[in-house]
Amino acid sequence: MENLLGLLRIHVQRGVNLAIRDVVSSDPYVVIKMGKQKLKTRVVKKNLNPEWNDDLTLSISDPHAPIHLHVYDKDTFSLDDKMGDAEFAIGPFIEAVKMRLHGLPNNTIVTKVLPCRQNCLAEESHIVWKDGKVVQNMVLRLRNVESGEVELQLHWIDIPGSRHL
Repeated sequence: MENLLGLLRIHVQRGVNLAIRDVVSSDPYVVIKMGKQKLKTRVVKKNLNPEWNDDLTLSISDPHAPIHLHVYDKDTFSLDDKMGDAEFAIGPFIEAVKMRLHGLPNNTIVTKVLPCRQNCLAEESHIVWKDGKVVQNMVLRLRNVESGEVELQLHWIDIPGSRHL
């Protein structure tokens, strides 16, 4: 607990154009891993463009640790099929949180993260000031699969008594 910086709320919004793993569709769900933490969304039946709208919360002690996202197809009688994976870093997001911004107009862009070979971003990701907090929207392009993207939104939650950023 003494090494804890805060909590990262990951709002898993939806998947777009996910790969088919069953006969004509898939039953996708998302697993997010960071270090020893592992969180999972609910399964959406028979949908290649699922709307999860699930909130997953990771405790952050190392802001440089990458976060891994995996999409699976739920199977009843066999192992779940892989539907792609992605990885992202929260470094730029943490830097924006460290700025301790206050009083900015809603939807002010604090910084931008451009897609490159080192991240799985499908498009430019904006870190914005919204409703009194720092928020990052991102679209991750899945690797090791023929198609698919996952849309996420990041929020930071301060914890009383935690190490300050």
